[in-house]
Amino acid sequence: MKKKRLIYFILTVMLLSVSGCGYNVMQANDEAVKAAWGDVEATYQRRNDLIPNLVEVVKAYAKHERETLTAVTEARAKVGSIQMSKNIIDDPKAFAQFQEAQGAMSSALSRLMVVVEKYPDLKANQNFQDLQHQLEGTENRINVARVRYNKAVETFNTSIRIFPNSLTNSLLLHLKLKEPFKAEAGAEKAPKVQF
Repeated sequence: MKKKRLIYFILTVMLLSVSGCGYNVMQANDEAVKAAWGDVEATYQRRNDLIPNLVEVVKAYAKHERETLTAVTEARAKVGSIQMSKNIIDDPKAFAQFQEAQGAMSSALSRLMVVVEKYPDLKANQNFQDLQHQLEGTENRINVARVRYNKAVETFNTSIRIFPNSLTNSLLLHLKLKEPFKAEAGAEKAPKVQF
């Protein structure tokens, strides 16, 4: 009778220890990071699909500013040349390259917005106003997706570092910390707008 109770006790302790090891939590958090990254990719893809088409419409009205529009097109091509995959978040070098390309795209789009300020006659054009609204909305969507991704990364990284999850991770899963989006160098300085 005592042996049976001892066996039940041991089984109960084992079940409780397995349920508290964090295995499922870490798996769920890893999937949340992947889903958040998918949202970031989808938002960038939206920008890559939408902006070039809108720029082509506006090009006819902004012939004297071809350089800026060409920079947008070139930055978009550079962004498109980087293969986005779920593995990019595990490779700091590829992640940095991806962020650099996206930074170049954002910089080119910023220069395009200066054109709006310099040439009010372009601003009055309905096509250009539509482009401006789409640019603002797209950049906002990208920012929201990045923030959500960083939150998912924070949750995941915390879950694999706290005890007893850290023990489970080191023994079973071997999951690595994920890289969050970081500000570009010099982003702490306000951009100068000159007219």
